[in-house]
Amino acid sequence: QVHLVESGGGLVQAGGSLRLSCVTSGSTFGNLPVGWFRQAPGKEREIVSAINWTGRSTYYADSVKGRFTISRDSAKNTVYLQMDSLKPEDTAVYYCAARLAGRNFYTNSTLYDLWGQGTQVTVSS
Repeated sequence: QVHLVESGGGLVQAGGSLRLSCVTSGSTFGNLPVGWFRQAPGKEREIVSAINWTGRSTYYADSVKGRFTISRDSAKNTVYLQMDSLKPEDTAVYYCAARLAGRNFYTNSTLYDLWGQGTQVTVSS
């Protein structure tokens, strides 16, 4: 059984940086498409970034483009989300998700099969 575990969240001042990690166990993560989503209080879950199975193709929401970077280290079964120039509006619970089939990146949350428990990111002004 595959499990996803996020880490790296926390409290940071505006303009600061955090790096989120998503580690999997129980399967080969290196060939699974992965996405990062976030959900702020009172708002729907939204796509932040996604990466395809090779890591060569990525997607970023307009709100994070140029500030966030998604990457993967297949040897470590880990996908990262480097978040720079953080803004208060980035405050949310961040989730990683994996899809058990496919080679592209995916932006629709309903296409993902596995979800982590989430990690809180709070950006103070």
